[in-house]
Amino acid sequence: MLDSQPVDVVPEFNTMQVELVRVDDAFHFEAVGTSGVAQHIDAATNIGGHNAGARPMEMLLMGLAGCTAIDIILILQKQKQTIEDFRLKVDGLRIKDAMPAPFKKIHITYILKGQIDPAKLQRAIDLSMDKYCSATAQFRPSAEITYSYELV
Repeated sequence: MLDSQPVDVVPEFNTMQVELVRVDDAFHFEAVGTSGVAQHIDAATNIGGHNAGARPMEMLLMGLAGCTAIDIILILQKQKQTIEDFRLKVDGLRIKDAMPAPFKKIHITYILKGQIDPAKLQRAIDLSMDKYCSATAQFRPSAEITYSYELV
């Protein structure tokens, strides 16, 4: 049985909270965090979902993409680089039919356009992956994370 008590607020930690509400009689949920922005989550149709939201494991990869993207943009802005377009693709590999099935390998492809020095981009990615991105730190114990970039 899970402990139904909320996490204690401790001054030296940032506390985060998410509320999940079931939307239908299947697997469609709406999740809202402290930002107040709703996200929809649903299961695959082969188990009764309705494609009304992202899968939970997709959301984990989206979180990783968002975390590192914010880092990269902030670092490149500080380096006075001009970003005209920024995209990320994240590929995650999980073992088929395993329970649980955590990600074992993740590859991030950064795709940027603009006046960007490749050495500065490389440095920004390294800083995000090795120092700043909290989502990367969450995945590292169980997944090998690699990356590449394209300047277009």
